Amino acid sequence: MRHNIFIALLICYICFPQGVVDACTSAIFTGKVTADGRPLLWKHRDTGEENNRIEFFEGEKHAFLALVNSPAQDGEAWAGTNGAGFSIMNTASYNIKDDDVKEMDKEAVLMFKALGVCADLAEFERFLDEYPRPMRVEANFGVIDAKGGAAYYEVNNTAWTKIDANDPKIAPDGFLVSTNFSYTGRFGEGMGYIRYQTAREIVSRRAPHGDITPHWIFDNLSRSFYHSLQEIDLTKDRLASGRDFGWVVDQDYIPRRITSASVVIQGVKQGENPEMTILWAVLGYPPAGVAVPLWVKAGAHQPAVMLKSDASENAAACDLALALKRKTFSLKRGNGDRYMNFATVFNASGTGYMQELAPAEAAVRSLFRDAVANWRENGLDTDALRSLNREVSGMFPGFYQTLTVNQSN
Repeated sequence: MRHNIFIALLICYICFPQGVVDACTSAIFTGKVTADGRPLLWKHRDTGEENNRIEFFEGEKHAFLALVNSPAQDGEAWAGTNGAGFSIMNTASYNIKDDDVKEMDKEAVLMFKALGVCADLAEFERFLDEYPRPMRVEANFGVIDAKGGAAYYEVNNTAWTKIDANDPKIAPDGFLVSTNFSYTGRFGEGMGYIRYQTAREIVSRRAPHGDITPHWIFDNLSRSFYHSLQEIDLTKDRLASGRDFGWVVDQDYIPRRITSASVVIQGVKQGENPEMTILWAVLGYPPAGVAVPLWVKAGAHQPAVMLKSDASENAAACDLALALKRKTFSLKRGNGDRYMNFATVFNASGTGYMQELAPAEAAVRSLFRDAVANWRENGLDTDALRSLNREVSGMFPGFYQTLTVNQSN
């Protein structure tokens, strides 16, 4: 039996090596479990394209913000939100395709089109019904809207199934987690089961408190080094022993070498202005990045560090994070890329870059806090927002210049 399991795992490892397969982790949090009663949509993106950036688009009916590859492919979005408060993301699924269609992986095309025309879940469902067949997708699409809707849609080439996060029979704890299999797919197939269990365990412990925020998600999911199968936590276990991890196998943690971004979209309560939907994004590698809030209403005047830079197709925030990630994944020969130097990320001395960047993210949060509270009461002030966007971009170089890991090389 053990031999058979080993062979099966080996086949998966050979057929789906790291960096080739899109293998995201995600969750939908209804207002029942969030600190302010607003829904949250989280996507932790794993993919072969490590350079990601934010881009603003004038859609067919709605303007929208999207996470895109850098360099971007026209007509693709990997997560986003629009001016109507409709927000969408995806995780690849590997157990609901039931045909021999060859040209696949068009999830980003579908999401780009949906962001431009859909205002809510009902319109998205009509969009799926009318979408040309074969849809060329095998995915779980997470969606929230400004009317309280929150659901996953498990979609293949010909059909879709709604998994409603507001249905207490389906999501009795007020949240749903999704990785790389579909609930309605073939049992035991697919991928991401260990990451799924990890995320569910972490969220299940916190959800009863009803105080989940975007920053709790980044800190406790996007930057978690807990491994549910091995029952170890690389941060807590080493703090308890006072010793640092050295080289660690990078396998089945939520953040890993192929992680390229993490996004939390904070929706609005029913009756609130959809323009207050906030897209929080960390580009590059969440342990080495800083979350920045973004609003559709700012249009093309988003924080410059999150957009295509003047020097390249890449965003400066992503470049800064990736420079640190490369210090962690510095081995190149043989199987070296499967190992991470965890002491650069987190250590007992408090000089890991994840530890030293925590105050930077707190500073960004503080910069926007009063303005967000005011805008929710009185409407979004685009002039003030653009000023804050310029200010946060100016802060970024200073966040990274004094890091211990940068001073030691």
